[in-house]
Amino acid sequence: MKITNWLLLISFGALLVYASFGLPNRGDVSANMHREKSLAGSPGASSYYIRNAYRDAETPNMVTVILADYRGYDTLGEETVILTAGLICYLILRKKRTKLDGKKT
Repeated sequence: MKITNWLLLISFGALLVYASFGLPNRGDVSANMHREKSLAGSPGASSYYIRNAYRDAETPNMVTVILADYRGYDTLGEETVILTAGLICYLILRKKRTKLDGKKT
């Protein structure tokens, strides 16, 4: 069983390293994510966010505008999942009361 776990771990690590070779270099201005328009010709969302964040929400923090205004429902869903996972962990890991001499402690 230990050998299988190690083989799976090494295989997954090798897959991650192999996949990382397909990523663009850091700071590459010709990477697809830095284009003003996508390959289909539509404007890129990132350039819109950068140019219009302050005008749309009048908030100087661009990250706050993206998370709260542009992606508000998505962020709310993520926070709901995290809250649910935390509650489940609490319910599973909490100590249960045991009876000693007929008394609850």
